[in-house]
Order: sequence, then structure tokens, then C-alpha cells
Amino acid sequence: MLENKIIVNHMELANRLVMPPMATEKSNHGSVSEDQISYYTVRAGYVGLIILEHAYINQRGMASINQVNFSETADMEALKRLTDAVHAKGTTKICAQINHAGSKTKREISGYMPLNVNSVQKDRIEKIKQAFADAAVRAKEAGFDAVEVHGAHGYLLDQFYSPLTNFREDAYGGTLEKRCQFAVEVLQAVRKAVGPDFPMLFRFGAVDYQAGGSQKEDAGKAAKLFEAAGADLIDISGGMNGFMIRGNTTPGWFQDVSELIRQNVSVPVLVTGGIQTREQAEDILVNGKADLIGIGRPVLREPDYAKKILSE
Repeated sequence: MLENKIIVNHMELANRLVMPPMATEKSNHGSVSEDQISYYTVRAGYVGLIILEHAYINQRGMASINQVNFSETADMEALKRLTDAVHAKGTTKICAQINHAGSKTKREISGYMPLNVNSVQKDRIEKIKQAFADAAVRAKEAGFDAVEVHGAHGYLLDQFYSPLTNFREDAYGGTLEKRCQFAVEVLQAVRKAVGPDFPMLFRFGAVDYQAGGSQKEDAGKAAKLFEAAGADLIDISGGMNGFMIRGNTTPGWFQDVSELIRQNVSVPVLVTGGIQTREQAEDILVNGKADLIGIGRPVLREPDYAKKILSE
């Protein structure tokens, strides 16, 4: 099944292999550097989709000093050089990932105090939604084939989703639906900005894997809300636990929840984590655990790892 094509909105992927976002910290003061262009280009050509490392939507949302900039000061020419270079390698598509760090930023990084999910006011929420929408438009204008909204790993949208961090008592907190509301509104804003035909992915920190955190049984309901808000693909990862599950060595670390979500949505589902071989990837696809397979560290170690798996 790995060689089977799949369509995400109007984007046709040549196969089911995805290079997930992995921070390189190689940007030049926010601009995509020549090292980054080389890094992504050498890994293009066989993998169906590359998802760019997370980029900040505005200065307040920076997660690190060397993060890629998709704010109003973004270097559009450098972004276009990147997408052109990847597209020149063949059929590989490239997706931008946009993010706001929320409370995970630091003043010495962004120049601002970290954003507290429980005290942020409605006017600031509206500005953040607009910043996501504007960043998505920049991705489209820079030649990216899709955009992914980051809602995992304890960043801002995940902070709204997780009961470990969201104690609000208004329209954005309390019930599952209310904890999903901010992400839903961001997705709606992005969809309106980029139009109906531009693929929009959502990276979902589905479960916190911590006591009192978000639970597996909630993930399917939440994913349905995100699909209804316009998401064309649900990319499963962890919540407050980050991108790994401590002690879990089963290939496709999140495949139990990706299977549940796949049963609740009609859009494709992507799962990543610990998948090393074709046999492991095929097993997940054949058994309906996901529609696409993310291979991160193997591609990090060996740029042509996708070619190796596809030829097995």
C-alpha cells in the first residue's frame, strides 16, 4: 500500500510516506537558510510529502531563536527558493507548518512575556486567529502545496485543548467542545483565508498520556470538530507529553488513537513515531490504523531512506 497515491483535498501525493516536521534550528534570523534548503532538497524526490519544521506566525509566538519566520516580516523570496528546490526534485510535495508557542516561549526569545491560556483576552484571541490566517496565505503565496496548523506538543492550541492547562470558564474552556473551540476557530479562519481548494492539515495532540490530561475517548469527538472546521487531514501526535510516549516501543507510537480517529473522520489520518521498516508501515496501513506514515528519524539519519523503504 505504500506506493498507492492518495489525494488530500486537491493535492495528490505519489505515495503514503511523509517526512514529518523536525526542527533544524538552521534559519538565518528567521529566513530559510541555504543549509535548510539543502537539507530539505536532499530528502525530496521519493517521500510523498515533506512537512516543514514549525514556523512562528508572529513575534509573540516564537518558540526558539532560529525558528523559521512566517509572520508579516517573513522572507518570502527565501521561502520560494525552498519550495522551488523541493519541487524540482520530482513529485514530492511540501507543506508549511504554522504555530504559536503560547506559554512555551520565553521573553529572551520573543521579546514578550509568555502567553497564559487562562488569561488571554478575546481581542488577543482574535489577533492570533488572524495571524494564523495571514501566515497560511503566505505559505500559499510562497509555493507550498499545503499548510498545517500545529495543535500538539504543548503549544498554544494544545494548551487550549488540554485540561491540564485550560481552566477557563468561558466559551473556550470547560467541556471538550469548548476546549476545542479556539482550534476550530483558527482552522475556520485559515480555511476562509486560503480558500476551499488549498489543503489544510491539522497536527493534533490527541492525548496527553498524563493523569488528568486529555484522553483517548475524547480524541475521536474532537477530530470530528476539526474536520467540520475544514481540516483535510488529521496528523496525530502527542499533547503535553510531546512527540513521544515514554516506555512505548511499538512502531507507530500513536496508532491506537489514530485508528480511533480514522473511524470517526472521513479525511486521511497520518501517524508518526518509531516506524523503521516497510513491514511496520504496511502493517499500520493494512490494518486501518492510518492512511499515511510519517518516518522522521530514519530520514534524518539517511536522506534517501524513503527510497530504501519503497524498494524493499
